[in-house]
Amino acid sequence: MKWLTWGLVALLAALQYPLWFGKGGLLRVQELERQLAAQRELNQRLEARNASLEAEVRDLKSGLEAIEERARYELGLVKDGEVFIQTPRQKP
Repeated sequence: MKWLTWGLVALLAALQYPLWFGKGGLLRVQELERQLAAQRELNQRLEARNASLEAEVRDLKSGLEAIEERARYELGLVKDGEVFIQTPRQKP
């Protein structure tokens, strides 16, 4: 009778192993859920960045104000009749 008990325990352990450690086991499912949450967070950040870039493209296509602003800040251009005054920044 003792060997029957140990045989049933071994059978139970053999049946439980794939549920915990197999391809679709609990540990694998938890790891995939963690990866899914990380991917969703990354997707949200990228969607926000894409929306920002899309708005910037619309501004550049629709009017000269955005182009003029970029020319001023990135290239340091000024209009005719304007005076450019640059103040040095002090380091903290």
